[in-house]
Amino acid sequence: MKRVLLSILLPLALSACQRESGPDPLKLTGRMFVFNYRLAYATYIVTLDKVQPLPDGSVVKVEFENPAGGDPLLLERKVFANQTRVVLESPDITCVKKDRPYSVAIAVIGPDGARLQSLETKVTSNADQDILPAKPLIVGPGYDKNPEVFKDGKPPAHFETAKCPI
Repeated sequence: MKRVLLSILLPLALSACQRESGPDPLKLTGRMFVFNYRLAYATYIVTLDKVQPLPDGSVVKVEFENPAGGDPLLLERKVFANQTRVVLESPDITCVKKDRPYSVAIAVIGPDGARLQSLETKVTSNADQDILPAKPLIVGPGYDKNPEVFKDGKPPAHFETAKCPI
């Protein structure tokens, strides 16, 4: 009888000692393209909210699909203990096309190098990049008018727009 009871209770006791993996530590809360008209550039922005604590030293690694083609754009951000939101902004991008979904892959990596979470999403723009001017409208820390765009301080009759180099 003891052996039967032990053979039933031992597996239950051992399974109770195993760590259950809880919910994912980060939750996707936003994704979009940002077109900065005054500075003539576009970027991806993805936001994640922390819903579970992460070990100190954790990082978020992101691969943004490059709208111009080629290798993905890479970003790595450290996640701090008191941080409740993680904002991931890509390097400047070109060739964004309206209504085309672009892939974003996110990996949450613990301090020991173990993958704690993986997220994949798509970001779709509601505008083409050609809404941006070809050159920044302002320059310098004082937001001065760009002399390449504003000749003698006057705006051109028509602003040249950004073109995709490919």
